[in-house]
Amino acid sequence: MKKFIPILLVAGFSSPAMAQITNKLSSSVQLSVAAAATQVERIGTTYSVSGSGVDTTYTPSGGSAVSDGIGSLTVSSGVGAIPSIEATQKTAGSAFSFSQSFTQGDAIATSAPTTGAVANFSDITSTASGSAGDLAGTILTSGAMTLTAGGTGTVATGQFVNELTID
Repeated sequence: MKKFIPILLVAGFSSPAMAQITNKLSSSVQLSVAAAATQVERIGTTYSVSGSGVDTTYTPSGGSAVSDGIGSLTVSSGVGAIPSIEATQKTAGSAFSFSQSFTQGDAIATSAPTTGAVANFSDITSTASGSAGDLAGTILTSGAMTLTAGGTGTVATGQFVNELTID
């Protein structure tokens, strides 16, 4: 009997294994159909003149000549027209420079742009609306997932997550 006491003591004082197990299951399906969209950027008209060692002459429409003038930008419906400038070297044999630049701006639109149509803008991005078609998605309690593609401009996303935590 004395031989079994140490074994009983060891067996009696050992602690049982304690663990907490957590299992989380989650699933989701997201289905989306794109809407029609048009984005435009209208640029304005710009005009610049620079120079040295030159004489300039500008004659406005229906007016008399203006010496040492650079003209003016005429704008109608948002569209600019460049003036006509005559530049001559001020002193023969001397250094001179002359530059003139013009950027034609976009006309002011009289109506909103139509999706897919090319409008009178310099930068335009147009996207047609999507079509749901056969777009569908299901997730069973077993985690089995079925996603069916739709028409153009659709997205189907499915997700199943199994999280197991042992503390």
